[in-house]
Amino acid sequence: MTQRDSCRTAGILIITMLALVAANTAQAGEPRYFAITNARIVPVSGPVIEGGTVVISKGLIAAVGKDGAIPPEAWVTDGKGLTVYPGLFDALTDLGLTGGAPSGEGQARGGPGGGPPPARGPEDRPNTTPWVVAADELKADDKRIETWRDGGFTTALTAPKAGIFPGQGAVIDLAGERAGALVVKTPATLQLSLTPTGGFFGFPGSLIGVIGYLKQVYYDAQQDAQAQQIYAASPRGHERPPYDRALRAIEEATRDGRPVLLPAVTAAQVLRAFDIAEKLGVKTVVLYGATQGYAIADQIAAHKFQVLVNLKWPEKEKDADPEAEESLRTLRLRDRAPGTPAALEKAGVKFAFYSGGLTTTKDILKNTKKAIDAGLKTDAALRALTLSPAEIYGVADRLGSIEAGKIANLVVTDGDLFEEKTKVKFVFVDGRKFEIREPEKPKDAPKGDMTGKWKINFTTPDGAQEASADLTMASDGTLSGTITHQFGTSTIANGWLSADKFSFSFSVNMGGPTPTDVTFSGTMEGNTLKGNLTAGDFSTEFTGTRPGRQLAVTANEEGR
Repeated sequence: MTQRDSCRTAGILIITMLALVAANTAQAGEPRYFAITNARIVPVSGPVIEGGTVVISKGLIAAVGKDGAIPPEAWVTDGKGLTVYPGLFDALTDLGLTGGAPSGEGQARGGPGGGPPPARGPEDRPNTTPWVVAADELKADDKRIETWRDGGFTTALTAPKAGIFPGQGAVIDLAGERAGALVVKTPATLQLSLTPTGGFFGFPGSLIGVIGYLKQVYYDAQQDAQAQQIYAASPRGHERPPYDRALRAIEEATRDGRPVLLPAVTAAQVLRAFDIAEKLGVKTVVLYGATQGYAIADQIAAHKFQVLVNLKWPEKEKDADPEAEESLRTLRLRDRAPGTPAALEKAGVKFAFYSGGLTTTKDILKNTKKAIDAGLKTDAALRALTLSPAEIYGVADRLGSIEAGKIANLVVTDGDLFEEKTKVKFVFVDGRKFEIREPEKPKDAPKGDMTGKWKINFTTPDGAQEASADLTMASDGTLSGTITHQFGTSTIANGWLSADKFSFSFSVNMGGPTPTDVTFSGTMEGNTLKGNLTAGDFSTEFTGTRPGRQLAVTANEEGR
């Protein structure tokens, strides 16, 4: 056999072997074994490991340390120059809940001119749907799930928002083709709101009305539970108690000791929350908001409340009049709010971070860095995005840190997580590896700034429509924000401005089985936009204006 024949035979053998490996991999599905070696590992629950190894086996962390036994079938990644963190945890969001509030009993009441009659009292159960469980409403194809995952988030507490008793939250992992595959724990929380919903004609139309209603519902639930016990002990000769699913859901949450999420932003609202929790008889209280927690951290610690800190720090409205005077109280709150986490840490309060009104994961990490700059220790900041929310929601036995036996939720970066230039290289969710690929966009420098609130007009088969977009533009032209339309409010993704051309997309739930992707693209000139809107097979032209910015510019010109 000639040398050429030998080489040809060897080549054929190699190709055949590769084909067999590929076939076996395809038959077995996704790889189940991974190892990251020579990496800097930050377990959170223990000291940092330099040059360490993490081994993943069948969705779980099999080993972590300076070295570990690596299965021969594992896909090995050399982690030199990389840092491995536990997957990040957004402690309160509505990821996966793309629809509106569930229909039926307990929803917002209409007023004169249409819809059901307004609620007249607590017996009507206005805006009360505590039986709604987030896990039952999930949509795995919510685009925001992928966006959050690309930013290093692997887990979230997702919960309904609409109403006084919106429903029950669920801890979810951010990967899976089916909604059921996302769920880690359900139900995990019961969320309360203090926002009046009755309007001018209905109940409750004021804050004091909402608080009174909360107390009445909890009192009714206590009475219902007692009536059930009495009847169960001796049903003969007693009238059976009626079934009220709102009360039964609250009774179940109370009996299970499920965390009750109660809003409190200012110091006065925190004091009010102390009183409400005592009157309701709630044992496990988690405050959410806590922007002014810096002023009352010691009292929160004394009441042994846990806190979810909203990372959307107070800031001046984008289109506010630059000449308008602001109160000292407003300026002080804006300046001191990022110091709240440090104050809570000093007081010994367990706290976690949530995204609040932020629309990008970059802003979440950027605002966490503001808390670090305001005195929060870096390891405490990382804990508030990983292990602390897992502890608050009772899933620290399976999430929140890098330990053998826990779910393999990891984020791998090329530097310190809170440094602006650090990039997420890949993440693992339930042991599945996801490579992070930055979306392509034109690279011309933006000619202008699209930051601000825009009014957008277009026509559909249903007639003239108007949408309101609240945009934020980074220095490189990246766009983020929200857009409010006839179907609700959506988070903007894949947005950019290049020269005078722009594009941004979002998903809309129009009542079908899956959300519809909508894209606005066109050109910007000053405070006007024009271009095309596409949604599936539908396309139409649109125009947009930025009235607030125009008024501010005009006022400045008149002042000169």
